[in-house]
Amino acid sequence: MLAALRRRLNLRRDATEADVVLTMRRVYVLPARAGLAFAGLLLIMLIGATNYTLGLGFALTFFTAACAVADMVLTVRNLAGLRLAGGRTVPVFAGDAARFEVVLHNPGKADRYALRAGFEQADHDTDVPAAGSATIALALPARERGWLQAPRIRLETRFPLGLFRAWSWWRPDLRVLVYPFPETLAAPLPTRGAASEDGHGAVGLDNFAGIRSYQPGDPMRHMAWRQIARLAPEDGGHLVTKHFEGGAVAELVLDFASLPAQLDIELRLSRMTRWVLEAEQRALPYSFRLGMHHYPAGLGDAHRAACLHALALYGQEAFA
Repeated sequence: MLAALRRRLNLRRDATEADVVLTMRRVYVLPARAGLAFAGLLLIMLIGATNYTLGLGFALTFFTAACAVADMVLTVRNLAGLRLAGGRTVPVFAGDAARFEVVLHNPGKADRYALRAGFEQADHDTDVPAAGSATIALALPARERGWLQAPRIRLETRFPLGLFRAWSWWRPDLRVLVYPFPETLAAPLPTRGAASEDGHGAVGLDNFAGIRSYQPGDPMRHMAWRQIARLAPEDGGHLVTKHFEGGAVAELVLDFASLPAQLDIELRLSRMTRWVLEAEQRALPYSFRLGMHHYPAGLGDAHRAACLHALALYGQEAFA
């Protein structure tokens, strides 16, 4: 029977739930340290009243004990009846902190005070108004790429007197997608037909077409330093670059299979992640190839999200 009970408790602990209502059966209560000290004081008062046969001593002892019982009931009621629901999650990169939003709904007519929530240890304080809700954002380190499932959440309270501690557990059906960590010192973008350093036979670098204002992503070697030096700041000087026309059209292809095979898989994924971010930052349309994922050249949030999603779940498609 004990083994069966342990298995049942473990199943309840590991099972995920989308929404849950904290009924009385889900709320546990025990005396806090202050409650244990208060119980010792009551015992001393009872012994003193019994030893000296003090009627007022008995009255004070029982009245104080009744206050403690009322505090226990109020502590449990401060937690029971709440409805917990999962909130919004945002993808992050490995090494960052994943954030899980938890929404506390209070359908009752009384405010709920001094609620604490957290993973394993409750460390986020909040109040929930009557017939209202409150949102708590819980952070968890994202160490590896892929789906990061939210661990079980502990919700507790010691309101109003702090003599008792009521708590409950909930494992939300929440997960955050963790992208690979972008390589810090990645190789240059693999542009096919790109310009050489001397500017010959290159993309858009066949014919000099003049000077234009600097735009983010322009190569440093194209800066028009002479013109920049001639324009003093008081004359409205600003950064300018050389502009070229003609040449073939560049093709930026991010292909996982073209990376050196001796590199670790995670390093290759990290490099691909850096290339995706750099191409988006420089507004360079790029095609993407990774296993069964083949995306044509494109730009924008949707294209970026699809590529990073494929990188995050590479080799884990069965769990997507």
